[in-house]
Amino acid sequence: MSRSVLLINGPNLNLLGTREPHIYGHETLPDKKLNVKLYDFQSNHEGAIVDRIQQAREEGIKGIIINPGAYTHTSVAIRDALLGVNIPFIELHVTNVHSREAFRHHSYFSDKATAIIVGFGVKGYEYALDFVATSPKFA
Repeated sequence: MSRSVLLINGPNLNLLGTREPHIYGHETLPDKKLNVKLYDFQSNHEGAIVDRIQQAREEGIKGIIINPGAYTHTSVAIRDALLGVNIPFIELHVTNVHSREAFRHHSYFSDKATAIIVGFGVKGYEYALDFVATSPKFA
């Protein structure tokens, strides 16, 4: 039986591969085949992300992988939605946010995340999917 996983990408992550390639690289998201049913969602709008997280509970989603983008440093609303649905989640960042501007060092999600993946480029998505597919924390 496959696990259902929601992948959420926040603002500007639809531009992976073309946005600031000197920071984010030229790669796009990998197409990894695992025993998971993957729901993919990207929005530049905070409320849409909150709505999608709330919908995940109704769908029986077992895990969330979220790259909140700039909302990492600003969104109490997304944090509250994640806590409200009580679905384990992985916080993911393509770049090493701790080697960037000081304001990027604070996350509203890290203290509640099951795991945090930072700085592996788009390969981080593959690591996150593999972890969700195999970890009992997401069963």
